[in-house]
Amino acid sequence: MPPLQTRFPLGKTQIPAVGFGTYLISNDDAAQTVAEAISIGYRHIDTAAGYQNEAGVGAGIDHGLALAGIDRDDLFVTTKLWPGNANWGDPPKGYDETRAAFEASRAALGLEVIDLYLIHAPSGGEKRVEEWRALCDLKSEGAIRAIGVSNFTRDHIEEIRAAGLPMPEANQVELHPWSQKPDLVAYLRAEGILPIAYSSLVPLSTWRTKPGQESAKTDQMKSDGQSDTSPFRHMAAKYGVTEAQLLLKWGVQNGFPVLPKSMSPDRMRQNLDLAGFDIDPGDMADIAGMDRGDGVAWAIGDPSKLG
Repeated sequence: MPPLQTRFPLGKTQIPAVGFGTYLISNDDAAQTVAEAISIGYRHIDTAAGYQNEAGVGAGIDHGLALAGIDRDDLFVTTKLWPGNANWGDPPKGYDETRAAFEASRAALGLEVIDLYLIHAPSGGEKRVEEWRALCDLKSEGAIRAIGVSNFTRDHIEEIRAAGLPMPEANQVELHPWSQKPDLVAYLRAEGILPIAYSSLVPLSTWRTKPGQESAKTDQMKSDGQSDTSPFRHMAAKYGVTEAQLLLKWGVQNGFPVLPKSMSPDRMRQNLDLAGFDIDPGDMADIAGMDRGDGVAWAIGDPSKLG
């Protein structure tokens, strides 16, 4: 079954295995790009208040639904609360501020219901539980179908349990062969919390190479990604796919929804076309030995340490 049709259980709903990420797509470009993604076949769009493109994404959703001839219920939409960060002079949001931020996101997107709403990072500090309580109430009121967190560690999630609140249904974290987080993933699975992967394509030499796309990717990683001896290049050739398709399929085979981003229609199609091959057990075992530790997608380093 093509990943386009594959969905993973998420609370009482389901999330498509391959979604379209919108980080670093400007608000001006988002409308056309998102509409194109939906017309190509994406049925999950991922954005965030912190991306500063929700209005453009909302316009793209409206246009894309019309282009594809599908209903709103056929599309899964994720957005995220920016929780604040006292260390950056950005006061963490409390309960009321969280609800107001949600309403602002919902209005920008032009949607009555958000399919998945996440706390973007654990940087809310002492306000984390208040923020989570607001998400729980919004879900109970029917404004959100599923709620979760992003970049949270086990300790951050255990704060929620200690407060006697419902546990998250998802945790969106950086996951790829160089940052596999096996202990966290095992914990999430034991708790019934779905890991959602972002920045799946970090190992590619073409990942975030333009000005303004800074990350914590090391020079060694950049060199390894360009090397003719890259194992991902050789594995991709073995299966007759691109390196990006190989990395995305690794996530899907591990049970992680993935969120590739591209503004090229051809690459959008490739990233969605993960049917017709499976990574064999030997290659999956080899990839399991390639973990290098913390993620690198955030220029400041691992965002789980913001809390």
